[in-house]
Amino acid sequence: MDTKKIKKLLEQVEKGSLSANEAMNSLKHLPYEAISRAKIDHHRAMRTDIPEVIFTGKKKTSDIVNIAHSMMERSGKFLITRASEEIYKALGIRKAVFHPDSGIISYGEPKKKHGHVLILAAGTSDIPVAEEADLTAAFLGSKTQRVYDVGVAGLHRLLAHTDALKTTRVVIVVAGMEGALPSLVGGLINKPLIAVPTSVGYGSSFGGLTALFAMLNSCVPGIAVVNIDNGFGAGCLAHRINMMGKAK
Repeated sequence: MDTKKIKKLLEQVEKGSLSANEAMNSLKHLPYEAISRAKIDHHRAMRTDIPEVIFTGKKKTSDIVNIAHSMMERSGKFLITRASEEIYKALGIRKAVFHPDSGIISYGEPKKKHGHVLILAAGTSDIPVAEEADLTAAFLGSKTQRVYDVGVAGLHRLLAHTDALKTTRVVIVVAGMEGALPSLVGGLINKPLIAVPTSVGYGSSFGGLTALFAMLNSCVPGIAVVNIDNGFGAGCLAHRINMMGKAK
């Protein structure tokens, strides 16, 4: 349940169209709901503007399904990251959408989006992480745009998208190998830039550490760097920046 729903609930009580007991029944799971082995923080979005998200990790499929169904019932939406088709099928929710490249399962994404978040992927191998960032920001309510395969090996490919770079509110740059693309983009724009290193590369890329260190040591000031392959974290941060100044 988010701030808008709570406000609407209180307005209904004020007008007399909803009884106090009915309102209490809707709010009874504040601050969390304990089910099975999980404690679901249904009101996290009220505090942080970002709801609790289900990271599959090593969770049992049955736990993931129970948590998702509870979120759907209480707030009408949920986001699952690093999921498989097996988990998607186990959910049994027809309107849920599975994105196999990123492993994202989403349900209840808002139709109206705001602002502009631009997601750049250096190579096609970086697309799964870039898509995770994109889908996360979009699920939270940001209008997103994807531009893929614009790595430093072909600078002209990036320069073909200068209009998008100029008009966006925030840029997410996803890159593996040597991780040079964020520095290049950062030298072209005056917008907030979030760099995401990926584990793409040969032996000396050390699973993304080379890209991570390159981004952390960029000579371009003001670049934010998230963890290796953390498209989700980048999407959340980009959404927050994108929504700054928007009336609640």
